[in-house]
Amino acid sequence: MKKLFVGVALALAGVSGVAAAQDRPTLGVIEFKNESGAGWWRGGVGWELAGMLSNELAATGAFRVVERSKLESVLAEQDLAASGRVNPATGARMGKLTGANYLVAGTVTSYEEDVKGTGGGISIKGISLGGKSSSAYIAVDIRVINSETGEVDFVRTIEGTAKSGGMSVGVYRGGFGGALANENKTPAGKAIRAALIEVTDYLECVMVKQDSCIGDYEAKESRRRDSSRGALKLD
Repeated sequence: MKKLFVGVALALAGVSGVAAAQDRPTLGVIEFKNESGAGWWRGGVGWELAGMLSNELAATGAFRVVERSKLESVLAEQDLAASGRVNPATGARMGKLTGANYLVAGTVTSYEEDVKGTGGGISIKGISLGGKSSSAYIAVDIRVINSETGEVDFVRTIEGTAKSGGMSVGVYRGGFGGALANENKTPAGKAIRAALIEVTDYLECVMVKQDSCIGDYEAKESRRRDSSRGALKLD
């Protein structure tokens, strides 16, 4: 009887684990766009950033992530790569074709080097950014499109500054390749990676955990907006 009980318990645990895995949101990260004029942005970077964010999301274990090849074929069919925009209705169709519950669209809206202030003072978990020389400021707009409704369910601006100091090895999940290969140890590279980790943490919070972390992000967003608003001097 005891063995039977243990067997049933293990079977139920296995079913529960499968159900939990199936309940994970399935995300597709489409090609990043650039509106910043960053000097490191060159051919292929948009998909490289999408791939890096996909890796970070998959590493959390909280999401299932659609492969780039599947997304690219749908993008080509919908001719969205050239437009740089995701129409909500088209986004819904893309979601159905790729199997993604949500499509994540990112745009690098601002990039500056040797900037002292962050413009928002974000705190990125696990990152140690030190040094006293050059720094890089980056701002990334993220939109999460619901593939069932075609509506944008989550919108966030991530911004911060990385200096030329070290990065905690514990959160660094691989170097850059391709068009970004030369940015491995630069402030630009650190700013990019830190921003993507912050995006990952935010999406895991609002889409999966849905606990007290939401309040933390709301407070962080309020500080960011207050800081940005304060930078504008009105007559």
